[in-house]
Amino acid sequence: MSEREYRHIIRMAGTDIDGQENLLQGITRVKGVGMRMSKSVLTRLNMDPTSRLGYLTDAEIQSIEKLLADIGAAGFPVWYVNRPKDRSSGRNLHLTGPDLEFARRTDIDRLKRIKAWRGIRHSFNVKVRGQHTRSTGRRGVAVGVSRKKE
Repeated sequence: MSEREYRHIIRMAGTDIDGQENLLQGITRVKGVGMRMSKSVLTRLNMDPTSRLGYLTDAEIQSIEKLLADIGAAGFPVWYVNRPKDRSSGRNLHLTGPDLEFARRTDIDRLKRIKAWRGIRHSFNVKVRGQHTRSTGRRGVAVGVSRKKE
């Protein structure tokens, strides 16, 4: 064991993460951060991806959160962000955690409000992206032949 203090649960970007996880896997537990983003953040901050998340100091956690909050200022390319040309601000944003869920929900609500084809499909709870619906996407009711009782 190291002299550094170990914490069992780490709070990062609005998400509780197990301290036993290594840094590379642990950061991916934040919604909106995948393996590529996690590896890039750790490389940018010169952190060891195999070290345990529970041994991070508050300053290191804040530096990871700060980098995730403003990916564009850190020098990442535009195609790295998950929300290029945001509708409200016009900036390239990378949303994480509850902000990502809220933005997704508001986008779907906007499509419903303007009665776009995708919005109508969302409101009917059917497939939105052009998939076939004849044999898949059925919910609730059992499919098959029902026999008459004799």
